[in-house]
Amino acid sequence: MKMINGKLIAVMIAALMILGQSIYAQVKKADKFSEIKIKTSSQCGMCKETIEKAMAFEKGVKTSDLDVKTKILTVTYNPAKTSPEKIKLAVSKAGYDADDVKADQKAYDKLSPCCKKGGHK
Repeated sequence: MKMINGKLIAVMIAALMILGQSIYAQVKKADKFSEIKIKTSSQCGMCKETIEKAMAFEKGVKTSDLDVKTKILTVTYNPAKTSPEKIKLAVSKAGYDADDVKADQKAYDKLSPCCKKGGHK
């Protein structure tokens, strides 16, 4: 009987260790991502599409969502693969201001009139 109890305890300990490692791996995976909020010069739904499409092609970006009303872009990203500076530069290259990073002039000139500053009043 003592032998069975010992084996049962050993199996339970092994199972708990495996479960613990699985939980730890999930927590570590969740820790990989950071979030940044960027004030943009967006104006409309077309701006939302353009900026979010640019973010989809940015290495290390997991998700992006532009709130057109507040002009705030929320980006979830992997800091091992990109940085807030690179993300802001990608927004700029799409033709929009990103916090203190001004829009790339050539990209801005290609925007639809409604997407330019003052285009939606």
